[in-house]
Amino acid sequence: MSKIERDEVLNYRPGPDSELPLDEGERVLATFLPDRKRYWTDHAILAVLGVVLASAALFWLGRPAQVPIASIAIVIGMAARGLYFRSEAFARRWQLTDRRLIGPQGRQVMLLELATVRALMGDVQLVTKSGGKHLIRHLADAGPVVAQIERMKNQRAAQRATEGDAE
Repeated sequence: MSKIERDEVLNYRPGPDSELPLDEGERVLATFLPDRKRYWTDHAILAVLGVVLASAALFWLGRPAQVPIASIAIVIGMAARGLYFRSEAFARRWQLTDRRLIGPQGRQVMLLELATVRALMGDVQLVTKSGGKHLIRHLADAGPVVAQIERMKNQRAAQRATEGDAE
């Protein structure tokens, strides 16, 4: 008989317990945490977009009388989603070290493997050279975070170049 293995999704542990440990000599330079105001702003934006799209669809289907009910349902649904997922969202953090970014759930991105770092609304998208994508979500201001990550990536590349010259 085949063995049933536990799905990795069930091992989810939010917070620092799920993060990879630091390597010897590695130091944390910055910690990126979700912002409460940005979290709720993101949900409000999604609710407005949902109301607009649902209203357009209902008008197109010839059911404009259902727009108010659909709008209320969408707003309540987004509020419920925000309340349900907030403890999980606020338990996630990313740490920038002198070598890598350490994220929740054992995620890590080596600085020299980053191909693109860009702001997407209140989030920062990390794209690796191999095509892996990660989001640092619900930041109060994504611009300075992007600049800080890019600066550390460049410092790490310069450090690697000088280490290569020394050998």
